[in-house]
Amino acid sequence: MKTVDSINFAGKKALIRVDFNVPLNDQFEVTDSTRIKAAIPTLKKILKDGGSIVLMSHLGRPKEGPTAKYSLKHIVKEVSSQLGTEVKFADDCISENAFAQSASLKPGEILLLENLRFYKEEEKGDETFARKLAEHGNVYVNDAFGTAHRAHASTAVMAKFFDAGSKCFGYVMAGEVASIDKVLNKSERPFTAIIGGAKVSDKILIIEQLMSKANHIIIGGGMAFTFVKAMGGQIGKSLCEDDRLETAKELLNKAKAKGVEIHIPTDAVIADNFSNDANFKTAKINEIPEGWMGLDIGPESIKQFGEVIKKSKTILWNGPMGVFEMSNFEKGTKQAAYDIVEATKGSAFSLIGGGDSVAAINKYNLADHVSYVSTGGGALLEYIEQGSLPGVKAIES
Repeated sequence: MKTVDSINFAGKKALIRVDFNVPLNDQFEVTDSTRIKAAIPTLKKILKDGGSIVLMSHLGRPKEGPTAKYSLKHIVKEVSSQLGTEVKFADDCISENAFAQSASLKPGEILLLENLRFYKEEEKGDETFARKLAEHGNVYVNDAFGTAHRAHASTAVMAKFFDAGSKCFGYVMAGEVASIDKVLNKSERPFTAIIGGAKVSDKILIIEQLMSKANHIIIGGGMAFTFVKAMGGQIGKSLCEDDRLETAKELLNKAKAKGVEIHIPTDAVIADNFSNDANFKTAKINEIPEGWMGLDIGPESIKQFGEVIKKSKTILWNGPMGVFEMSNFEKGTKQAAYDIVEATKGSAFSLIGGGDSVAAINKYNLADHVSYVSTGGGALLEYIEQGSLPGVKAIES
C-alpha cells in the first residue's frame, strides 16, 4: 500500500482530498472536530518534508450551487487551530483566483479550497472537472475514507491525472484499509461480527459477506425482531420488516450450511411506548405481549453475547444492541462495548465501524481501548460488501 511515507514532499505541492464534512452549530462553529483531527498527521508529515498543501473537501449536501451555510470558510479557524498554523482560503475551487492562490503557495503553506459540491460535476464524477482540480498540485493524496465509496471527481476520477509515483493514501485512508483487510483477510479465529441497528434490509449484504469470514455473527438492535418473527416468535409491536421475513429465514439457513453460528437474543427489555419514561420490563424475546415493543436486549442475552465476544480474537462491531440513546435501554450496547474492550485487552483485534457504533464507543469514552475506530460509516459497510471501493482502486490501479 502506497502512503505519504513513500514520498518526499520537499518542493512538492500536495493536493489532498480530506473529509472535512463536520457538524456546525447555528453560529457556524465546528461542534465535532474528529475528522479534522484525523487528517492532521498526514498534513504535518507533508509540511515537515517541506511541501505545500492544497486541501479539498465537501461539506453537507448543497442542492443549487454555492450556499453560504455550506461554505468551508466556516471551518478555516478550526483547521488552523488543529494544525497550529494559518490556513489560507479560496472562495472557489476552480476559479482563476483559486489557481493563482495555489500557484503562489510557498513550502509550509496551506490553502483550503471552497466546497467541491458547489459544482454538480463533483458528484457526477465529471472528468473535465477532475482534470481542472488536478492542476492545483503535482502529488495527489486521498485521505478521505468516508467518501471513498463515492465515484466522485475528487475521490475516484482525479487519480488518473497523476502517475503512479505521484499518488498515494494519507494516514486515515491507509489505517482504514489496513484495519478492514486485517479483519476480512487476516483475521485470527474465532472471528465474531456484531451486527445491530434497525433494519435487516440495510445489513443483508454485509451479513452474507461475513458468513464466509466469521465464526460467530451476533444479531442485535431492531433488526433482531425480524429474525425472531421469522422463527415464529411473538414480538408485539416491536420493529419488524415483514417483507424481509423470508430473507431472514434464508440467512439463518445459509449460516447453518456454512457452519457459522448466528446468535439471536433470547430476551429483551420491552416498553409500552418508545420513550425513556415508558413502563418497561424484561420478557422472552419470542413472547412479547401485544402493545409492547423491544428496545434493548435483556440480561440473559447480554451474558450469552458477552461470553462469545470475550473468547474472540477478531471482532467487528457495526450497530447498537438497542436504543442506547435512552438510559433505560442502553445496557445491551454499553455492555457489548465493555466486553469488546475486555477482549481487546486479551489481544483480540477490534474494529468499530458505522455511525451508531462509533457514537456508542465515544459515549462511553472507550475509543482508546479498542484497536480501531472507523470514521467511514457507509464506506466501511460498502468495503465489506464489495471487497474494495472506487477511491481505493483509483490509488492502487
